[in-house]
Amino acid sequence: MSEQKLNVSAREMVEDRIRSGIAVGDFLPGEPLREREICELTGVSRSAVREAFRSLEAEGLITTVRYRGPMVSQLSIEEVHSIYELRGILESACAQLFTRRATAEQRASLRESVEEIGRGHATQNMVLVINASEKFYQVLTEGTGNVAIGQTLFSLLNRLALFRFSSTRWPGRAEKSMAELRAIITAIEANDADAAALRAVEHTVASGEIALLVIEERQRGAQASGRGRARKTARAQG
Repeated sequence: MSEQKLNVSAREMVEDRIRSGIAVGDFLPGEPLREREICELTGVSRSAVREAFRSLEAEGLITTVRYRGPMVSQLSIEEVHSIYELRGILESACAQLFTRRATAEQRASLRESVEEIGRGHATQNMVLVINASEKFYQVLTEGTGNVAIGQTLFSLLNRLALFRFSSTRWPGRAEKSMAELRAIITAIEANDADAAALRAVEHTVASGEIALLVIEERQRGAQASGRGRARKTARAQG
């Protein structure tokens, strides 16, 4: 294998590790990503880590701050609202096209991916939930027969990895999410493209509402932490 291919492979490994780490909460929004620590974690060279950082920054998952370096991105309420709005449009189109174009094998695979997500939630296995969710979207987008829609949707989903861990931990969200996914599957299996599109929109709207709640909770936590530090500083100075 050439050195170039080895570098690409190492870079992709780092990208996958950071993406999954963000999704399960190992790396939190605003947390610095230090080259040396990522090298130790993944066992790859600093050059591969730097390439991975650049790629993830292009996706919006990482932000490089002057004098501080790369860190996990923090999305504003306005950004999250816009991303989920676009995600709803794309997922609606995917569900509709999948219903019309997918093969019987793809339909069965989509159903199985939803059941895998359910098993992950039941056993509190977040890695299984995330992997099965990726499979769900891979099958869904492939079944549309439209590569451009799939590429665009996955780009958005990568950015929203920031919320996967927190949103699925929100009380009652896992159960509601499973009901929404099964409603999409039911509409697809009934060959009702319009209903499938509507169910997909409902799922993304509900997911977006939770994401906004997560942001508001984080902001309250940051403000409380800031007030706590201010009080501690005042006592020290007094």
